[in-house]
Amino acid sequence: MVPMACVGLALVNTGLGRARSAAHAMLSSLCVCSVAAIVYVIIGFSFQGTPGGQAHVFAIGGKTWNWIAAEPFFLRRLRLDFSPVSLIVLLQIFSVGLASLIPLSSGADRWRLGATCVSTALLAGLTYPLFAHWVWGGGWLAQLGANYGVGSGFVDGGGCSTIQVVGGLTALSITWILGPRPGKYTPEGTSAAIPGHNVVLVLLGCLFAWIGWLGLNSSGAILFGGAEPSRVILVAVNTTLSAAASALMAAAVTRIRFGGPDASLVANGWLAGLVASSAGASFLKPAAGILVGAVAGALVPFAIDLLESRLGVDDPGGAISVHAIGGLWGLCAVASLSEVGAQSGSRGQWLAQLVGMATLLGFVLPLTYGLNWLLNRVYRQRVDVEGEWRGMDLQELGAGAYPEFVVHSDDFIQG
Repeated sequence: MVPMACVGLALVNTGLGRARSAAHAMLSSLCVCSVAAIVYVIIGFSFQGTPGGQAHVFAIGGKTWNWIAAEPFFLRRLRLDFSPVSLIVLLQIFSVGLASLIPLSSGADRWRLGATCVSTALLAGLTYPLFAHWVWGGGWLAQLGANYGVGSGFVDGGGCSTIQVVGGLTALSITWILGPRPGKYTPEGTSAAIPGHNVVLVLLGCLFAWIGWLGLNSSGAILFGGAEPSRVILVAVNTTLSAAASALMAAAVTRIRFGGPDASLVANGWLAGLVASSAGASFLKPAAGILVGAVAGALVPFAIDLLESRLGVDDPGGAISVHAIGGLWGLCAVASLSEVGAQSGSRGQWLAQLVGMATLLGFVLPLTYGLNWLLNRVYRQRVDVEGEWRGMDLQELGAGAYPEFVVHSDDFIQG
């Protein structure tokens, strides 16, 4: 089921982009998933590992801290059967592909195909497995509880941090490096709306993502959260309730602000509810699942407006707001609303979650930005001005997704 989440994000990214870049967006989705899977198998899993596996460990302050795995490359000496380790590998191949799809949304209409593949290799080979080891591989964030009695350690059952926030922060890095699309901002700094070309694809992608998230949250809860298989029903219920509440809240917020529900923002609200549910779907009561989604749905429209209108961040698909901000809220919900916070002491669990979030913002964001900045110095990531005018389909693929329609407009020529 998890690859359905990848299908969903690919459709959302394509629908929220421009018509003259639709084929490029779908091909980029296919390519980054392919690159992510291969790079992760070659070196990514070697750095992520699993609890109890080979790792580089340091003693600091009389405590033993696990920093990075030391597994063989190419999955050597790993039996690919129904063992927990092999199931983790399979899930992570899908998960790293999902994380790699998130930045595509922010780089839409201007990110070169070759650059997306190289950037994905950096994400799948270093950034993702390093942080995933700290959370899921027995690393130091997971050890906070055992070493210092800080709650139960950093808790993320379904990839709210490792997949969603890491992908969202990479998306933020990409938007900073690429810059806004021509015509997005006036000389006075006012932002202009550039609507997606096919909202039907976007809404269809939401339904595919829902199916994929049911598998993602369920398998993550069992393999990483230590949940019994019988809790899969609870996970599915909370995942669905969170998405539903988030979409309805986004519809209500946009109706109040704009006089009617905005379909693309409601779709982003639905995705934000799925994202926010990932961290604690197996630990939440259904009422808490609804609250998690409602808060996510209220946050996303305002976050998108803040980033776009006030901070000058041109994020065509709202990936930063959905995955980074929605994911950070989901991590907070583990401490404030879930059974984990109640059992281990909400104050201690809050501290553990805050340490994890600080690591994401203080280490992962500079790391992913630095890697992509260096890449941009040796291999320009943004297409040239002529290519943006022609559209990514014609510029890089030689043919458009909709050859029978006119997909260029005079406003872009003026930009």
